[in-house]
Amino acid sequence: MSFSMQLPQPQTITFSSLVTSIEQGQIKIPQFQRDFVWTMQRSAGLIDSIIKGYPIGTFIFWRTKEQLRSVKNIGHQELPEPVKGEFVDYVLDGQQRLTSLFASLKGVKLIRDNGKTDDFARIFIDLDAKESDQIVITDIEGKDSQNLISILDLLIGNFMTLASYPQEYHAKLNTYKNRIESYQYSIIQVKDAPIDIATEIFTRINVGGKSLSLFEIMVAKTFDHDRKFDLSEKFQELLENLKPLNYETISDATVLQTVSIILSKECKRQAILKLGKDDFINTWERAKDSIERTVEYFRNCYRIPVSQLLPYNALIPPFSYFFFHHPDKPTGKQKEFLEDFFWRCSLSGRYSSAVESKLAQDIKRIDQILAEELPRYDWSVDTSEQFITDNGWFSAARSYIKAILCIYAYEQPKSFNDNSIVNIAIRFDF
Repeated sequence: MSFSMQLPQPQTITFSSLVTSIEQGQIKIPQFQRDFVWTMQRSAGLIDSIIKGYPIGTFIFWRTKEQLRSVKNIGHQELPEPVKGEFVDYVLDGQQRLTSLFASLKGVKLIRDNGKTDDFARIFIDLDAKESDQIVITDIEGKDSQNLISILDLLIGNFMTLASYPQEYHAKLNTYKNRIESYQYSIIQVKDAPIDIATEIFTRINVGGKSLSLFEIMVAKTFDHDRKFDLSEKFQELLENLKPLNYETISDATVLQTVSIILSKECKRQAILKLGKDDFINTWERAKDSIERTVEYFRNCYRIPVSQLLPYNALIPPFSYFFFHHPDKPTGKQKEFLEDFFWRCSLSGRYSSAVESKLAQDIKRIDQILAEELPRYDWSVDTSEQFITDNGWFSAARSYIKAILCIYAYEQPKSFNDNSIVNIAIRFDF
């Protein structure tokens, strides 16, 4: 991908400027960042480092005008949405530290996912502590309240609040307040980078964590607040629609391949990343409909009862491409050629490797089928008794066995005991 990204330039920012940017909605946490997990004790340690003038690391922001799906509220606070068309700083590195700072220095009450509430207003400075001791603490049991001041009171308490402390502490109170407010936070802004570069930077920074999936990147890239488009939610809606049909195990990767095949006839990673946001959103509903039509066709015409029995998930994109361009059920030659295509792919191990490249080739064959032309195939299918004997060893995970089971399902096998139809989806554990 060709782009002109400015070299990142380190800069510094004061506490008040940092908090103001957060409160105005200029700094946001992108959806692909993990949840805030730091404890109050660890957050207190961060403030302790600031008071002592220790370095706390650099924050890395991605500055862009793109409006991504983001965690709207740092520290679960109601914060404004970014102004459309203005720059937003998305946090690529330092989310835990930034949220700790904001929560601690603003006295946030943070409700965790487990329902527990952490009151960050109850982080205190021990005025009797020496510089070599832990100055900022959360455990105040057995300590005199006259020797303690909360971070919140120190920063926003009025003159009377600070003056109420013994004279011997006034110098410390003034020193600690100035240290927090004048601390220079180090920031690097990554500017003018496309989202796949920004997420690659995030992945490289977080080398010990889980790399971002292509789907997570596309969720961020295609989010549109005004059009109420959230790919993560749209994908879940699709799975809910497919659940009654027992096809809810279709992967997010398959769905991305389908949309990309429809839009560009390619589905490699770079092709998906190049998809335009508006094109993706504009195509989504029809693409979703074509996937649902494909599932109905597999169930009703090929009698494949569950998605786990499908030899390859990769069969969904070419059939969805067909239904995108031909919403009605195929008849005549189209029906015959599609069936031929399905079994050639299923019984030959077509999508066992190089799936993206083979899908791009096969979309040309689907175009021929749409034109009622018989495609040419450059691979053979061996249905001899010897081949089946040699390759038919049973494993429910093997695509070849799934293809055989699909043939059984189509023929609706009956029980030797009572002549009832055998439900293959129930009798085999996928």
